[in-house]
Order: sequence, then structure tokens, then C-alpha cells
Amino acid sequence: MTEIKQNAIELNDISKSYITGEIKVIALDNIKLIVKTGEKLAVLGPSGSGKTTLLNLLGGITNPDLEKGKLRIFHEEIQNYKLKELNNYRKTRIGFIFQFFNLFPTLTALENVIIGCELLLEKRENSINIYKIAKEYLEKVGLGKRLNHYPSQLSGGEQQRVAIARALVKIPFIGKNFLLLLDEPTGNLDSNTSKKIITLIGDLNEKEGITCILVTHDEPLAKLFASRIVHLENGKIINDNGDL
Repeated sequence: MTEIKQNAIELNDISKSYITGEIKVIALDNIKLIVKTGEKLAVLGPSGSGKTTLLNLLGGITNPDLEKGKLRIFHEEIQNYKLKELNNYRKTRIGFIFQFFNLFPTLTALENVIIGCELLLEKRENSINIYKIAKEYLEKVGLGKRLNHYPSQLSGGEQQRVAIARALVKIPFIGKNFLLLLDEPTGNLDSNTSKKIITLIGDLNEKEGITCILVTHDEPLAKLFASRIVHLENGKIINDNGDL
């Protein structure tokens, strides 16, 4: 019997606008989008198309315009969340990976990843070994022998692998109702390393069963990564390729 996957993301008539001086800028215009749990979606579009705004809405960094529309993530309507609720949502449901690795330079790879799960512990429990979990996820991304290296001692590709491990290390604490959001994650890497990182994330998606959203302007990279590509232009979805 074919498994019926639930929806991880449901956007219905979602818009986002900004006021710049006396000008109203519409970043997203009545977006409709459904993403299944475990799906690998790429959002493709040029600079200014609304890609990052969409990612920020999904990640709880900003709220949509509230006149209408629904924004559901794992069946929770987050469009009306207040600041405290958004902070908790980001902590418990979201992993971000950016083109800038955002690692702490004075911490080792292992310590950088530990921070990703320490925030989820309201109190330290003896049954939870965060060091073991952090080490496991660094091994998953191929850095088992680089645990005690500092970011300055790692290549760009290795630093991005640490960032990936830090994002994914939340999964043992919160389960698979988890969004991995990738904002041009290979923008600072060479072509060969970019392909390796995107392939790695795809492999981890298959093994962990999580939902991944990649925003990029790089069509070949999107095709390498995604099971489905959505094209954004001027804040609107102009093409949805469905399953590739």
C-alpha cells in the first residue's frame, strides 16, 4: 500500500508587503503552496522575486500580512503568532542553513553543534547525552575526525557541514515534524563542493524523513537537489513543476 504523506506546509492566499517611505512594496502576492512531509522543494527565482521573504515566513522570522490567508506548518496556524510563540516555533521546528556558515569561531565543531541542541533542554537530563548526539550528527556529515577542530581549521565545505549538523541535531529532541530551510547554502562554495553539499543534504533528507526547502537562483543546483521546483517571480508563483 502506498504511504499517504501528510502536509508539512500549507499556504493559502498568503501575502507580505513592506512600507518603504511612502511606497508599499509587495514581496509576496497571494501565494498558494502545499508541501508534503519529507518533500525536497526548491524555490527558484531571481534576486527580488520573494524567495527569501517566503523562507522568512516559513521560518517564523516575520509574519505575513494579516488581512487574509492561512499559514499552517504541521497543522499549526502560525500567521498570528506573537514574538514569544515565534521564538519557540523557531527553536522547536526549524533548522536554518545559510550561505554564511554563522559558526562561533572560538568553539570547536563539536561545541558548535552542541549549541544546536542545548537550547532544547529545559533542564539537563541524565538520560540525554548531548555530546553523543552532536558527535553522531557530525559523523553523519562526514566530520567524525574533525570534532575538535575550530572553524578556522576547516575548509568552507567542512564549515557548511558543521552548520548542517547543527541544524539537524534538533531532530532527536523534536522528531520529524521539522523544516530544514536552506537560503543559498552553497553561495560561498566552489561548484564541486556545492554539489557534494547538496547531495549530502538530499541523502540526509532520505534518511531522516524531514522536509527541506531550498531557495536559490541556481537552476542546475535546484534540479540536482529537488523532487519539485517552484518558480517565483515578482512575488508570485509562476510555475510549479510538481514531482520531477
